[in-house]
Amino acid sequence: MDEPPTIIILLLGDSDCGKSTFLSKLSHGADSMRQKTTSLPLLRDLDQPFVWDIRMYNRPYRFEFYDTACPENYTLLRPDFVVLCYGIDNRRSLVNLQHVWFKRAVECYMRDRENIPVMVLGLKRDLRKEEEGVIYPQEGLKVAQDLRCDRYAECSATTGELMNEVIEDIARTAAKTTTEAGGMSQGGCVAM
Repeated sequence: MDEPPTIIILLLGDSDCGKSTFLSKLSHGADSMRQKTTSLPLLRDLDQPFVWDIRMYNRPYRFEFYDTACPENYTLLRPDFVVLCYGIDNRRSLVNLQHVWFKRAVECYMRDRENIPVMVLGLKRDLRKEEEGVIYPQEGLKVAQDLRCDRYAECSATTGELMNEVIEDIARTAAKTTTEAGGMSQGGCVAM
């Protein structure tokens, strides 16, 4: 039997925007996605990549997730899919997504490889409250559209809200990167 294709997925974003909690929830397994989690396993940088094996479209896939917690190493990767992350409770993280992380993704990964799908992912959805500084879905979607990203989604790893849907969207897009058509959307940003 052939080895499953390995797809490298890189999460870029400010520290404390929720990337590690998201990956920790993912490592907890599919059964925990919709449940509120009180404690998640601590993921260490040296444990990277965080591997997730899945079967879809009648074939196995291996997704290797990398976090940007170790800045000197992530620029050496050759990702197949980039997920730009921001914290819904932190407007600065969305500004940095636009002006820091997207630019780094273009500089490091898209100069000679234009067919890398890019997703904008709003994390910490459970912290959205009617207060100053919180980011609403239409704002995140507009940023994703302005940057010409392929996908936009939000979730909360803590409560499990929309985790299944986000993981499914990431998995479908990542799996498509192994096809000739690639994982990029046709014509615009798809909002989940």
